[in-house]
Amino acid sequence: MTKLIVGLGNPGDRYENTKHNVGFMFIDRIAKKENVTFSHDKIFQAEIASTFINGEKIYLVKPTTFMNESGKAVHALLAYYGLEIEDLLVIYDDLDMAVGKVRFRQKGSAGGHNGIKSIIKHIGSQEFDRIKIGIGRPKAGMTVVHHVLSSFDTDDRIQIDLSLEKLDTFVNFYLQENDAEKIMRRYNN
Repeated sequence: MTKLIVGLGNPGDRYENTKHNVGFMFIDRIAKKENVTFSHDKIFQAEIASTFINGEKIYLVKPTTFMNESGKAVHALLAYYGLEIEDLLVIYDDLDMAVGKVRFRQKGSAGGHNGIKSIIKHIGSQEFDRIKIGIGRPKAGMTVVHHVLSSFDTDDRIQIDLSLEKLDTFVNFYLQENDAEKIMRRYNN
């Protein structure tokens, strides 16, 4: 079995530690743990690393398009590797959840998230696994765009790091378990 694990974010140093890039942070953490490096693929418009976890081939992906075009890379890579929608896991930020809150879901609408909208549009389905990581709502007077493109303050960064730590074992558990209820009980907080 092969899985495509995609973290959403915006490319470039300017966005590296912003709230919108928690998907990239998750993917970088897995890559570091697995001791793999990314190669930039211009054709697929993504940074891609591969590894084996629990005997399964895993492609770690960070689209290099901006967030609202993430679906281009996802669709192209699913097709190239001959993978089904069931082989896709997407990790992204959610501003409707408290900072650091984690939710695993098997399907659902985009909920206003432009990266997820793009993926749904390009693959023609919203029936794919996803992990949402809460980044909280904007403070009074702050626009959504400014909020998602800003860095975490110290307390929020601690919460995000704790969430990413909690998710350290997620990929192994996700690959072993074929039971969404068990996954949700263990990781949803």
